[in-house]
Amino acid sequence: MTTPQPKAFAALRHPGFRTYFIYSAMTMMADSIEHVISYWIIFQKFNSPSLAGFAVVSHWLPMLLFGVSVGALADRFDPRRLIQIGMLCFMFASLSWSVLFMTDSLQMWHAVVILIIHGMGSLFWATPAQLLIHDIVGSAQLPSAVRLNATARYLGLLAGPAVGGVILLVLGPAHGLLLNILIYLPLTWWLWKAPYGPRFRAGAPAPRRAVRGFADIVQTIRDVSGNRVLVSMILLAGGYSFLIGNAYQAQMPEFARDFGHGDAGPLYSMLLAADATGAFLAGILLETRGLLRPRTRTAFLLAMLWCCAIGGFAVVTSYPASLGLLFVAGFLELSFSAMAQTLVQIHAPNEIRGRVLGLYAMGALGLRAFAGVTIGVMGGVLGIHWSLAVSAFVLLAFVIGLLAFSSRPAVVASSNAD
Repeated sequence: MTTPQPKAFAALRHPGFRTYFIYSAMTMMADSIEHVISYWIIFQKFNSPSLAGFAVVSHWLPMLLFGVSVGALADRFDPRRLIQIGMLCFMFASLSWSVLFMTDSLQMWHAVVILIIHGMGSLFWATPAQLLIHDIVGSAQLPSAVRLNATARYLGLLAGPAVGGVILLVLGPAHGLLLNILIYLPLTWWLWKAPYGPRFRAGAPAPRRAVRGFADIVQTIRDVSGNRVLVSMILLAGGYSFLIGNAYQAQMPEFARDFGHGDAGPLYSMLLAADATGAFLAGILLETRGLLRPRTRTAFLLAMLWCCAIGGFAVVTSYPASLGLLFVAGFLELSFSAMAQTLVQIHAPNEIRGRVLGLYAMGALGLRAFAGVTIGVMGGVLGIHWSLAVSAFVLLAFVIGLLAFSSRPAVVASSNAD
């Protein structure tokens, strides 16, 4: 009997997910607009690779420290309210940038504090949003929903540089970020009455564990240690984030300058948009054709190809070639990261789903804080091109080793053989 072909854009057939998809893409666009404007002003005012590296560290360090704890909160409380807390953090960050730009009073310590607040917004959005997606579509449409949610993220990242570039040129940074606050409002308002979350789940509620802080990390690791799929996907996401993640995006103004396009204009924005364009088109193509069903080996192979593409971007000197490699990298990054996220969602036990997703986010997002060191701080010593190239080579070796390890046959206990 043949396996039925998955329906194209299956999750979008659900009205609740359609609404969330649109508002989530708008929110990611607002997040990207803030990055485009704030990173550019920081680069122009301080010209500090180390501060650009801290922008990455501060964005993801809260996820590393508290990702599992927020997942535990999402297991115990309504994930909608946690996401709303994240939205308030984002809006406060945009407002703070705007006031400081308007009064020309931005100092380096201001930038440090605002970047940390923005990182807290990401913390309260990422993991609770994954639980909310599961509540909206259920298990049957979960692979489609995870991939489309990743596509919404890249749709926002794609629109963000274009819209942010126009806003930067037309309105200026201060008034542009005031406008940006309004883009966060639709998702924040919709979550207030959206009929999803613990109160609306069918069946008996899962037992609620107490939130135990860092002890939850150790216990969750123990809980998943016997599941090879969960372990391999968490390690893949963690290795990718630890060594590279998206740290090179914070350095994009310097890449643009080295290519001879250092003005805050369309050529700089095109560098930012190329990666997101490839990822967005990957989401559309894979959803339309039902390609690349979730498998651990496929995820590893796609990640290896991504290492080659991003390493190539680091060493080329041609602007058109850099755009092409970023496009390919975006296509591959969405493909393997969405596949890893889907596998974790499918295999996570219901009663600790938030904690498992928090552990995955700790690796996939939290460890990006260290990429700020490898790409940003090390870039201040070796240069950003060499730091990115070396990181891509090390990651490639790690993924090859992880693939070999995960492909080994399971060891059967001798007691079972008797």
